[in-house]
Amino acid sequence: MAFQDQTLVCRDCGKEFVWTASEQEFYKQKGFENAPVRCPECRTLKKSRMDEDRGQRQMYEITCAECGKKDTVPFKPSGDRPVLCRDCFRKKQNR
Repeated sequence: MAFQDQTLVCRDCGKEFVWTASEQEFYKQKGFENAPVRCPECRTLKKSRMDEDRGQRQMYEITCAECGKKDTVPFKPSGDRPVLCRDCFRKKQNR
């Protein structure tokens, strides 16, 4: 199948951008079925925002159920299960 360059409109900024034949071929090889909806600049911005959000994950202070040490975990403990500090968790994983 021969691909041809396509002009698309960015969902975020409204700017036209070209989806090249080689990009389309790459998408096909990867099994992607949908054309991109954002221009390369907006895709880069969205990715950097997502990376920033991941870096600012909410942490919760806990007291380790094994050793009593204070630590933080990336989830809100529900109280129905023991929560371990990083060191005790690693020790349990390596058993």
